[in-house]
Amino acid sequence: MKIIFRITREAKKYAPLLITAALATLGLTALNLTAPRFMSKMTALVAAGIDEEGFEQIKSLALGLLFIYLARVVCRFLSSFMSHKAAWHLVEEIRLKVYGTLQSLSMDFYRNHQSGDLVSRTISDTATFENLFAHLLPDSFTNVVTLIGVTTILFSINARLALLTCVPIPFILLLSWFFAAKVRPNFRVMQKSQGDLSAQLQDNYSGIQEIQAFGQQEPAREKVREKASVFTGAMLNALRLSAVFHPGIEFFTALGTVIVVGFGGYLAYIGQLNVSDIVAFMLYLALFYAPITGIANLLEGIQHALAGAERVIEVLDTPVGIEDRPGAKPLKEIKGALSFENVDFSYIDNVPVLKDISFDVKPGQMVALVGATGVGKTTIAQLIARFYDPVNGSIQIDGHDIRDIQLSSLRSNIAMVLQDTFLFNGTIAENIAFAKPGSSQESIEMAAKIARVHDDIEEMPDMYETKVGERGMRLSGGQKQRIAIARAVLCKAPLLILDEATASVDVQTEADIQRAIADLTGSRTIVVIAHRLSTVKKADLILVFEDGSIVQRGTHKELSSMPGLYRDMCEVQESGSRIA
Repeated sequence: MKIIFRITREAKKYAPLLITAALATLGLTALNLTAPRFMSKMTALVAAGIDEEGFEQIKSLALGLLFIYLARVVCRFLSSFMSHKAAWHLVEEIRLKVYGTLQSLSMDFYRNHQSGDLVSRTISDTATFENLFAHLLPDSFTNVVTLIGVTTILFSINARLALLTCVPIPFILLLSWFFAAKVRPNFRVMQKSQGDLSAQLQDNYSGIQEIQAFGQQEPAREKVREKASVFTGAMLNALRLSAVFHPGIEFFTALGTVIVVGFGGYLAYIGQLNVSDIVAFMLYLALFYAPITGIANLLEGIQHALAGAERVIEVLDTPVGIEDRPGAKPLKEIKGALSFENVDFSYIDNVPVLKDISFDVKPGQMVALVGATGVGKTTIAQLIARFYDPVNGSIQIDGHDIRDIQLSSLRSNIAMVLQDTFLFNGTIAENIAFAKPGSSQESIEMAAKIARVHDDIEEMPDMYETKVGERGMRLSGGQKQRIAIARAVLCKAPLLILDEATASVDVQTEADIQRAIADLTGSRTIVVIAHRLSTVKKADLILVFEDGSIVQRGTHKELSSMPGLYRDMCEVQESGSRIA
């Protein structure tokens, strides 16, 4: 019930539609309860012998039944359409709400969740809301109202016979409780395994080239089979329980009918129940057990829907992690001064990644971060953009702690070219203009020229309208890298972060990109992360990292002239170049 109340709160916006559907449902139920009364009266008239007056009454009853059936059509339409309209609008809103929540969560959340599972929660799990609001809850409401109405009528016809109809109810309730308790865990497993299967499929499709290149089709297929098998097992367990539950419900309702027929026949035999009342009672008896059976059948769907709703609510209730502090303010006309003061950071408790990091960069300067893989260079970039917050210490831009700056304002003043270049499945122009929608074609081309990718684009059949494919699969690694740089250039942010911007390019393209970076120097603060030291020679400040700490700092000239890690790296790369 707690979950249902929570979901109902989400549906408050659509209360008028749901109330209209509920009123139509009440009308439909009332009409369904009225029809047997008409049939009972007609039976009594026929049993008594039909004269002219009786025939007129039968015509009136027939017209009344016609009105009832026409009104039922209207009520059924309103009940069905209004509930579906509310339900699908709610699904749309919940999907957007789930996506909005996921979009606001910190990178730490995504480190622990697979994107395929999140897609499953956004699409498959939210779809259960439609079933809940358009079918399960309205049908449950209809069945409860019908049951109350029919019970009242049955007691008005014959109280003793009505009491006998209630004999199977305790057994039905007990069986329903047992079924709900047993089947829901299976539906939870089903929903989770469906998310796991989606995650595995997405992982395999993204890595299909590697799967084929290494001949791993069969192991990859086996992983999919294992995920699918868990889903199938949970489904079969639920179906096994259903195969016992539903026939059990049918048996108890049939048993109730047997009791009523036997005792009703006895009452008729001793003259305590007339024919019309027996007919009315039997007609209403079908209406009495139908909602009981219906509620029992709906239990399965409700448990399935609630299992999906739990996964949706789990996302909606996830703490944002990185968010604006109370009183956070936007940045205005920033110059680009960057400062780290005694920063410590770890992704996992007691496993430090950065230790006591301190440095200052003046506006318009270039700072380069160098060192072996895994020493924390990329983490510095992640902290500047506040994808994570430091464990200790502070990071400042123009003297402002970035935690006191509105997150949207902070990131709008930072342009990033990440190590893992990501392009969206659109045109080249759309990808370059992604950080600044509405940019003119002229500014897009100018950014491409600065990134030294314009000539490549001009040689493509559709030029800037060329589709790049999923994750830029139709482009070379160097082209993707330079388009990402063009995107960052177009942004014109005062702080530019280049994480391995020349990692996937040839020597000539690297030289072009280095000239592009040189052209930007002085106009914005640049943070460069690189393994190729040729990229960082002109940096105003080079920070050398080892084991999460800064072990050397200075210019290329200063560091290359003194013993230490930087000079060793220079010598290794120079010897490698000579060998090449």
